[in-house]
Amino acid sequence: MVMRAYPETYLSRAMSIMGDAFDYAISDCKIDGAEFVKMFAASTACKKIENGEASYLSGKSGIEIAIESIHETSDKKLAIEPCEKFNRSAQYWCGWAVCYYQWWSSRKYADIFKAVSFEDLLGLYPTLHEASVEKFASVLDEKVRAAYPETNLKRIRTAYGCSQRELSKMSGVSLRSIQMYEQRNKNINKAQSDSLYRLAKVLGCTMEDLLED
Repeated sequence: MVMRAYPETYLSRAMSIMGDAFDYAISDCKIDGAEFVKMFAASTACKKIENGEASYLSGKSGIEIAIESIHETSDKKLAIEPCEKFNRSAQYWCGWAVCYYQWWSSRKYADIFKAVSFEDLLGLYPTLHEASVEKFASVLDEKVRAAYPETNLKRIRTAYGCSQRELSKMSGVSLRSIQMYEQRNKNINKAQSDSLYRLAKVLGCTMEDLLED
């Protein structure tokens, strides 16, 4: 399993926060969805959530995160009262579901929204909002992978936050081998089990996570 930024015990709270942030910004404040995801992805709040900082995962509301993100990236100061709602909106679902995917994949929000637009995400609502969030993650992952045809090794290494050279030093696998695996010039599925084990141990994932379909 990929090493994730925060424990699963925080996930439900994080998903609710993101759902509230999307709903408030887009539904209540009438900010264009595509514009809001750009603001959020560029914000400090986004980076804090990606890094699993408890002050954001459990210390702030979704509305506070939306206001903070919008103000930081656009200088707009919002003072709009949230509307009372009896059902969760499609916008709420988008924030809620993409939060799960970000946690599950360890991808950055900016990279997710470069691959899949807000409109694309919203378009998944009619068919997937009653499905399991795991099903949503599987569908979204196919779309993201199509946009980023990178190897699992590169994706997991990047999410872990180390360079090829650093990974080589920590794992004992040669830099050249790592480069060739990531460039698909060498088939990682045929790598020696010892090399896979050492790479996986450093990156906090399973050996199977590094293999290609």
